[in-house]
Amino acid sequence: MPGEKPRAMPGLVAVLVVLVAASAAQEDVTDHILNSLSRAAAFLESEHENINLDGVVGYLILQAELKEAVRTWPHSDPLSWAQRTSTVALLRRLDQSLAKATLALQRHDPKYYREFEPLLDWRFWKVPQAWGSTDPSLRYASSQPSECYDEQLSDSCMTLLLGTWKQKGTPCIVTESCRDTMTMFDCPLYSLSHQLLYFLIASMKGCSSLLKGDVRESRANLTEADYQKIFCSNMMSSNQEALKTGLNAHTQDIFIENILLCGLAGFSDFYKPDWLQHILRLQDPTSGCFGRDERAMSQIMGEELLEQLRPPPPPPRRVKRREKTLRDGCSSHVTGVAVSALGGYLNYQLTEQDITKRPLAPPSS
Repeated sequence: MPGEKPRAMPGLVAVLVVLVAASAAQEDVTDHILNSLSRAAAFLESEHENINLDGVVGYLILQAELKEAVRTWPHSDPLSWAQRTSTVALLRRLDQSLAKATLALQRHDPKYYREFEPLLDWRFWKVPQAWGSTDPSLRYASSQPSECYDEQLSDSCMTLLLGTWKQKGTPCIVTESCRDTMTMFDCPLYSLSHQLLYFLIASMKGCSSLLKGDVRESRANLTEADYQKIFCSNMMSSNQEALKTGLNAHTQDIFIENILLCGLAGFSDFYKPDWLQHILRLQDPTSGCFGRDERAMSQIMGEELLEQLRPPPPPPRRVKRREKTLRDGCSSHVTGVAVSALGGYLNYQLTEQDITKRPLAPPSS
């Protein structure tokens, strides 16, 4: 009738409401991640002299992830563009702090620094460009009750890949021992995650023929991608089991490490929203680190009271790579894996916002 306002189509209104709500939810998640990473950057700025190699590598993976995020940030609304601006500012802070942290590593442990130097450059770390999912049918019927091998063997196999096993060493060397160890099935926890890390490093280093010489009939048709899918399918099972029994100080580290590594391998089903909340809750609101251990902090404070009664300490020995508790009770390793896992979440979040991911410019050096 004349003068009567046209009524909106109910179906269209409902669709618009859902789209607006989804957009707001994505922006909210992005803000939470960026706020968390900003606090973690402040922690690195204050602890760059003390953080261990694992922690520095975690921040370097984050650096690579943020550079990719900035390069491919979706062209959208002003709020999203403001988030990109915040990410650029965060990157500048990381660039400065990581340069100092890397130099500190070189001073404190030059041998260990040389062995893993290729990993200490954000350009080494490749961000996934395609996504897949794990397969529950690939999960092991059971896992071995203890780790399959130790960190020393893992480090040795990785330096053979990196070419740092000696001065000017040849890279991409795969010994029979390393190949058999890194393709062993039924391994649990850190052995399993380091098997995947071995394959990731080989891929990022450009090592081909990783499985050459494997004459086992049962493995004849398995490719490197197959192994990554097998490992991540079992790391998914490990994470789900950890949540069933309840995350604690012993399981939260491997829980986040699995998210980080399988996210880097391109398995998007590790980027679950509730798993993101588990990571964010682990961050100390004051220091910005992750995995703060109050018992360790109390012990450190007690040791400070006794310090003047002790004889002078011996020359420093190599610090175990996996863990280092800093003076405020913060875990260097957990912080490193947490920030790089969050960077993975951010990149996947942006992929979900805009699947076209039109590049803005090449990443700066």
